[in-house]
Amino acid sequence: MTEAVKTDEKTKIRDEVRKAYAARVVEGSSCCGPPSCCTPGELESKVPARSAEAHQAAALRMGYSAEDVEAVPDNANLGLGCGAPLHHAQPQPGETVLDLGSGAGFDAFLAAQAVGEEGKVIGVDMTPEMLTQARANAEAGGYENVEFRQGLIEEMPVEDGEVDVIISNCVINLSPDKAAVFREAYRVLRPGGRVAVSDIVLTAPLPEAIADSIAAYVGCVAGASLLDDYIAYLREAGFQEIEVAETRQAVESLPEDDPIVLSVLEGTGAASYDDLSSEIRGVAGRVLSAKITARKP
Repeated sequence: MTEAVKTDEKTKIRDEVRKAYAARVVEGSSCCGPPSCCTPGELESKVPARSAEAHQAAALRMGYSAEDVEAVPDNANLGLGCGAPLHHAQPQPGETVLDLGSGAGFDAFLAAQAVGEEGKVIGVDMTPEMLTQARANAEAGGYENVEFRQGLIEEMPVEDGEVDVIISNCVINLSPDKAAVFREAYRVLRPGGRVAVSDIVLTAPLPEAIADSIAAYVGCVAGASLLDDYIAYLREAGFQEIEVAETRQAVESLPEDDPIVLSVLEGTGAASYDDLSSEIRGVAGRVLSAKITARKP
């Protein structure tokens, strides 16, 4: 099991992800959130902007409660993600929580309420526009125990043993070097610290047309690992007590206007959805949203 991604490919992937998520702050549409995913380049115009009501509905589908949605500042919930990792992390008062790919701060603000004034929350994100939004939300909400740092989750701007809990919501699948993410997670956790993530994983390899699609990568599908590989990355980093707490099919189907389908049509030259092979049309069944927990000994 290896991630044979060349340095220039990693840079290209990060640039596309950064560009797409920056656009989401402005446009209000959703990456990594059912039923459709965001796309870079020419396909962006085909992804409709989403209302606050749509963001709330997406959060409820992921497992958040209405109280969770109401508890965070306006514009913190962008409808992004594939689960509610904080429910499995169970941060305690006084703990330090690290949110990988913190976006506009939704999970970070919920974590801040759980750890209280004696605790601390650190959000790490590589997208300047997301960080600007998150910091504005923190100021509007009066969150003095939350800070947002710019950086890569493969090279976390966090000291050794600085945190008690790591959470992440549908972000690690976007990394071109997941093994590095989990090595870094192990480094920054204190002994006994824990990880709780919601992420996209696969039950079988993807068709080549989707696996090679940048649109599908940004949409949290093409970059996803096989579930067994994902667990192996955690184990090789040193984590123990690894548990797949929950899995569910990430999308019930890929509709014809889904950006992933549009990207595949464009890449394969197919004239319509019906012209796609059954293998490609059936890819939705291979894509799971999983909640995974682990502990550093």
